[in-house]
Amino acid sequence: MVNLRRALIVLTGTLALSSPAFAADYKIGVINADLVLQSAPQFAAMKKKLEQEFASRDKALVEAQKELKGLEDRAQKDGSIMSESERTRTEKDIMKKRRDLKRQYDEFREDVNLRQNEETGKVNAEILKAVQQIAQEQKFDIVLGPGVIFASKTVDMTDQVIQKLKGGGADK
Repeated sequence: MVNLRRALIVLTGTLALSSPAFAADYKIGVINADLVLQSAPQFAAMKKKLEQEFASRDKALVEAQKELKGLEDRAQKDGSIMSESERTRTEKDIMKKRRDLKRQYDEFREDVNLRQNEETGKVNAEILKAVQQIAQEQKFDIVLGPGVIFASKTVDMTDQVIQKLKGGGADK
């Protein structure tokens, strides 16, 4: 029943949008949200900020990985001449370092993803504000985003939004 209702709503909307009277009465705009996000200077600044924020932890993980690799290489190279207790201790040390490194890496990825989502949310809020300002300034009745299968250049306002974002953000 829900799918039938949804199909009727979509069909009604499609018919309304395709009628000549509708096209003459409303101004429609379309944006490519992915392109806007990738082109926004705020997005590039966000990526740089996050790289700086996590650089020291990333470097520490790389160093820990090198240390583990060195220990593994030493165990493989010198394993045959090590005493049984030394070999056992080295193997335990390698397993412990692998577990610790995996845990640290998982925590790092989780922290990076969390911060990236926070910062992307802020950039998306700026994009939304820019779209709304352009829509109001140019008297658009509706602006469509993701999910549009086709839009002519006459209704595509992606470049305008990118320019507004490059001009110092949506606050201008």
